[in-house]
Amino acid sequence: MRVRFEQVDGKEKEQALIRAVEKTADIVSAMDLLENGSGSIAVVRDRCTFFCKLTQIYYIESVDKRTYVYTKDDCYESRDRLYELEEILGMYYVRISKSMIVNLRKILHVSAEPGGRLMAVLLNGERVMISRSYVKDIKRRLGIQ
Repeated sequence: MRVRFEQVDGKEKEQALIRAVEKTADIVSAMDLLENGSGSIAVVRDRCTFFCKLTQIYYIESVDKRTYVYTKDDCYESRDRLYELEEILGMYYVRISKSMIVNLRKILHVSAEPGGRLMAVLLNGERVMISRSYVKDIKRRLGIQ
């Protein structure tokens, strides 16, 4: 595939165009990187606001109407609701239960659990349960059967 760069004279003229025979997973990944690669969300800890890069997020959980964002070593709170975050996170983030979204890039492995659920072990060693109603979509997104 050929890649071409053309410099423009203003931010408003910036755009990326991908021409391909079909929309493959690699092309979708490139599109996501271009759209969300440097994205971040505002999070709070100890009354300080931080900007957490989307690539650092392992999972997001809603507990008692509060939204928590988990990275490798830290936990932050977000003022956004899960459904609002779902809209801005990108294709590598997927709902695994009514109260949790996980970053697919942070899953180390999954294993079957009783009742048709899956247990996902993340790169940082944390375990998260994937509810039955989300298992089919997760398997499809991970490319497993």
